[in-house]
Amino acid sequence: MSDDPAELPVDTATRVFAVHRELLFSVVYSMTGSVSDTEDVLQDTWLAWVDGEGGDVRAGSDLCARLLRIAVGRGLARQTAIRSSRAAYVGLWLPEPLVTGPGPEAPAALPADTDGSAWPGLRSESAPMALMVVLETLPPLERAVFVLNEVFGYPYAEIGQILGRHPGTVRQLAHQAREHVQARRPHYPADPQVQQRLTERFIAAAMAGDMAALLELLAPDVTMWTDGGGKVRSALRPVAGRERVARSLSGYAASHSPHGLDVHYRHVNGDPSAVVFDGDSPYAVLVMDLSAPGDQVTGIYLVTNPDKLSRVVPPPSPDTDQGR
Repeated sequence: MSDDPAELPVDTATRVFAVHRELLFSVVYSMTGSVSDTEDVLQDTWLAWVDGEGGDVRAGSDLCARLLRIAVGRGLARQTAIRSSRAAYVGLWLPEPLVTGPGPEAPAALPADTDGSAWPGLRSESAPMALMVVLETLPPLERAVFVLNEVFGYPYAEIGQILGRHPGTVRQLAHQAREHVQARRPHYPADPQVQQRLTERFIAAAMAGDMAALLELLAPDVTMWTDGGGKVRSALRPVAGRERVARSLSGYAASHSPHGLDVHYRHVNGDPSAVVFDGDSPYAVLVMDLSAPGDQVTGIYLVTNPDKLSRVVPPPSPDTDQGR
């Protein structure tokens, strides 16, 4: 730290921001579903923070809450631009996948004390892909309240301080958001080992174009969402029903030689998932939602838009992963 008193506040503010940046990223990403939008919001937050918008960084009040107030406020202010860009998006829009460590174990970025108790099946560093799709249908303020309360476990009083709203208003917004989400997505904790095994069986069947195996794995009411962003082949609407989804997946497999693709198993938004590479280039990220017993696939989220895969990199060595 500099000995110059004039530089002390900025240096301290930067250090405080760095300490809380991972949490801020997780909250804002869960509000936006976009890494680039999140990075822009965090840049605005940092500039406001070092300019003193959060008050004296050496004061004893909760620095994290003050930072969240700025970040969430900036995220909400950005929602008009975000919604406008998504209205012009070609085809289905899915969140930009957050890819973390290999295998069915908890991701390295996951805090040790995370148990997902605030909302069964959630991890604290981000909301699962399936939930993020549902959150896209919420009004921005309801989504912010849901994210802070259900995903990150903040009580209504603290959320009220972050949002500048009365706790009673926050409670009502949380109730509305929770009802909306519960009506559109079953919530139960999926066993990571079960999800890993089913994902591997599903990928093997899809790559082989094995219709019988696919039909066995898919639930009768399965729905598949594909996001190519108008840049690669993808369905423009959700594909619903076991037979239609199986045929669509077989079409994807037929368009690529399975020997030209390399599948790695990673956590995507906290869930065991498949990341497919064509050589060193990311080709697709596939995330699945399972039935309550964990024996069938009820939802498939397939991201192939190269812009959303630009941050996905292959593992450093095949010895450190389960390549296929």
